[in-house]
Amino acid sequence: MSRNSASPPTGSPAAVSDAGADSALTHGLKQRHLSMIALGGVIGAGLFVGSGAGIAAAGPSIVIAYAVSGLLVMLVMRMLGEMSAANPASGSFSVHAERAIGPWAGFTVGWAFWVLLCVAVGLEGIGAAKIVTGWLPGTPEWAWVALFMVVFLATNLASVKKFGEFEFWFATLKVVAISLFLVLGVLAILGVLPGTDAPGAANLKGEGGFMPNGAEGLVIGLLASVFAYGGLETVTIAAAESENPVQGVAKAVRTAMWRIALFYVGSMAVVVTLVPWDDPKVVKVGPFYAALNHLGISGAAEIMNVVILVALLSAMNANIYGASRMACSLVARGQGPKRLGRISSGVPRAAVLVSSVFGFLCVLLSYWRPDDVFPWLLNMIGAVILVVWIFIALSQLVLRDRLEREAPEKLVVRMWLFPVLTVLALLAMLGIFILMLLQPDTRDQLVATGVLTVVLAAIGVVRQRRAVAVRGAQG
Repeated sequence: MSRNSASPPTGSPAAVSDAGADSALTHGLKQRHLSMIALGGVIGAGLFVGSGAGIAAAGPSIVIAYAVSGLLVMLVMRMLGEMSAANPASGSFSVHAERAIGPWAGFTVGWAFWVLLCVAVGLEGIGAAKIVTGWLPGTPEWAWVALFMVVFLATNLASVKKFGEFEFWFATLKVVAISLFLVLGVLAILGVLPGTDAPGAANLKGEGGFMPNGAEGLVIGLLASVFAYGGLETVTIAAAESENPVQGVAKAVRTAMWRIALFYVGSMAVVVTLVPWDDPKVVKVGPFYAALNHLGISGAAEIMNVVILVALLSAMNANIYGASRMACSLVARGQGPKRLGRISSGVPRAAVLVSSVFGFLCVLLSYWRPDDVFPWLLNMIGAVILVVWIFIALSQLVLRDRLEREAPEKLVVRMWLFPVLTVLALLAMLGIFILMLLQPDTRDQLVATGVLTVVLAAIGVVRQRRAVAVRGAQG
């Protein structure tokens, strides 16, 4: 079957959208909400906790790993920003993939991302519950997860404005916390913070040098850093419900560039300059705690626990939102059960409820089947974000040429040096896949994610062919 026979998705830029869903949704997000959603999406628990494993593997060269992967994320967000500013849609990259490649592509990347977000909701709930039970020993973790689920279920069922307000304040707290950390860290590095001496380059050139574990350690750090950047995509989903979608997403994407450099690369540079990379605390309790403890700040552990708790709760809230909007968009395009797409008072309440229940089911699996089903589920979503990025790049390659021919005025945001940087980004993603295959710790993730992607793609192709056959019979 030729791509043209698939009809609408390969037609004009307006041929495919989730306009029906978007028009029924409310536009309650303001620019301040979008800006903080974009900003908060960059600062997750992966940065506060997960970066410790990367530092342990790469040593001070983790700064290079985060800079390289951050550059890739900047390119991906620029591509996504170009398409989302030209065609704001709550389905974001799923809509773009459908328009550029075909319905099967939109189906595949949309439902893969939905599964990723729902499982992530469960994981974040478990992480948040562990922190709270540390403060209140003896209380059951599952009860705290259930409480968090109910709170964010209620928030997302109420209105998009409620979601936006929660994310605004969550993001504000995270930004304030990491900004204070960077200020204190820089002052300590300069030797002007009371009670501290300037460390110079001692830790950067210390035990084993800048790359203590060689190229292999840098590769492991690179893989760890790539997956820490997940979450930026939510802003292009939220843009469809903002007061001014085109300008909103354009501004949010443009300002995301310096945020990546400042928060991720900057914080890693501060940590490895202040603290020896092989300090056990870097992995055991997290690099930020290790740095604060090194500075002699009392209560460092509790401060970081509060910040991590906020980051986890913020991610839960945002992922329930993102999952529900993606599901709603897929249903509006005939890619899912109709009941899931019902919108009431501007909110896709069925999708919110199902996404939350799926997330809580993942939590229950962590208790019921911790040795087989739950690890398999984690592996299955391990590389989904890379699959999403590949579809984004492929879609942008197709849609950019189409927009320049048919609607150049919609190119409010333009990908740099097109198509050279898009192709280079694609090659970099393929390179990451190869690195994952070569690493025992990530090989299973790649295989499991590959199985999920192939299964969804097969279902999508079958659905697409049936739709073409039905249209042919009716014609």
